[in-house]
Amino acid sequence: MSKHHATLIRALFHDPPAHNLHWRDIEALLRHVGAEMEPLSGNRVRVTLHRMEDVLHRPHGNEVDWHSVLHIRAFLGRAGVTPAAYEQDGSVG
Repeated sequence: MSKHHATLIRALFHDPPAHNLHWRDIEALLRHVGAEMEPLSGNRVRVTLHRMEDVLHRPHGNEVDWHSVLHIRAFLGRAGVTPAAYEQDGSVG
């Protein structure tokens, strides 16, 4: 995993939630860890990772709001993609 992806995982799980994360970076991280992404109607995207499935919403701008950060954080946590898992294995996915 690249340093950029590792930094993004830590930012997603940081408290308080980060407010300057870009959707394109999160989407790249999801793909990097093996997520399958299926566009749905509007700005919705079905994401499947490690047999976990959720629907995420692309932001209208570039930056992801803190509610979405919390949603993405919860999804990644359920799928086993956490800072602790990355630091333990040296890789995620």
